[in-house]
Amino acid sequence: MLASPDMKKWENAMRVSFLALGAGIILASMPVASDAQRADNDILPRSTQLQKQGEEAQAKGDLDAAVDYYESALAADPRNRSAIIAMAQVARAQGLPGKAIGLYREALLLEPNDLTALTGQGEALADKGALELAREKLTAAQRLCTDKCPQVAALERAIATGDTKRVVSAEAIAPKPVATVGATGQN
Repeated sequence: MLASPDMKKWENAMRVSFLALGAGIILASMPVASDAQRADNDILPRSTQLQKQGEEAQAKGDLDAAVDYYESALAADPRNRSAIIAMAQVARAQGLPGKAIGLYREALLLEPNDLTALTGQGEALADKGALELAREKLTAAQRLCTDKCPQVAALERAIATGDTKRVVSAEAIAPKPVATVGATGQN
């Protein structure tokens, strides 16, 4: 069956439509001029407001609400490093050091010399038992800290606490039998 001229026009219109749609999506995802002109530490006011609400909820002990506010702050401005760090601190308080490590990593991608993020990640690594990596973070933090820094002291304490925890190897624990087999070969 040969294509009619109307069918060819339709196919061409569809091709152009798909190209236009794709170009529109690409343009919509690009940063606008106002984003490009903002400084890295110029956080949008709405994000800062939501972060403060998260801090208030965290101070009251409502960690779930705090996380909600911090996530909303990051939706308003993904460059809000303080909100990322606050979420990492909540994750540590909830006993989720792996999540905290990832969040601190995000903050360090925005600012590699953030002492709070660096030492926080080190403490979370120590919580997880990764003491060598925690010591690497301590070394980096000591390079950044020119005077006595409470964050560095807290990381040193976390590493010392991790060192004193007794590590039990699998060989030190005798396995317990799960079931015994009788003379007939049945349980």
